Amino acid sequence: MSERAASSTERSSLILASASPRRRWLLAKLEIPFRVFPVDIDERARSNETPASFAERMAREKAAAAAAASSGAWILAADTVVALEALALGKPRDTSDARAMLLRLSGRSHTVFTAVTLLRPDGALAETLLAATDVSFRALAARDVDAYVASGEPFGKAGGYAIQGEGAHLIDRISGSYTNVIGLPLAEVAACLTKWSIA
Repeated sequence: MSERAASSTERSSLILASASPRRRWLLAKLEIPFRVFPVDIDERARSNETPASFAERMAREKAAAAAAASSGAWILAADTVVALEALALGKPRDTSDARAMLLRLSGRSHTVFTAVTLLRPDGALAETLLAATDVSFRALAARDVDAYVASGEPFGKAGGYAIQGEGAHLIDRISGSYTNVIGLPLAEVAACLTKWSIA
């Protein structure tokens, strides 16, 4: 098989180990063929684990879980954590939790970390990268928070908001990758895939 043909085969054998429609949507923009393989792992942080370390461990564990069930394919996995100082904010459990989370973010800056792990077809680690974006919320009135929570958008989102949706009006400014806040730092991922001859 020629090098060109081998490269083409590898490009068609990329698996995204994620159930996130946002990551699927972003990765599709690179116009690289891929399959989706959601994984189910324990996503609880360990004692004294920093938000960045937690995101990196989750990305590695998601990739490993997908690799164990799928052989002969490149595996791409990612995990996004919203960190307010040293506190990792997960997905809201209910309406009260979503409201409290948004009020905690109101008028303050936080950091969104997304870790991405790429495994080779033989299951070996190609690389793990970490992107960080600083996001500043405007000061929110209680009615703004209540209306946003009532929209249903905060649920299933780390930090309780979606920057690409109605949550855009909560944001004052960002510094860093916009797509990272959505769930996949696209420029960094594109460079990684190109480096490994997948893009």
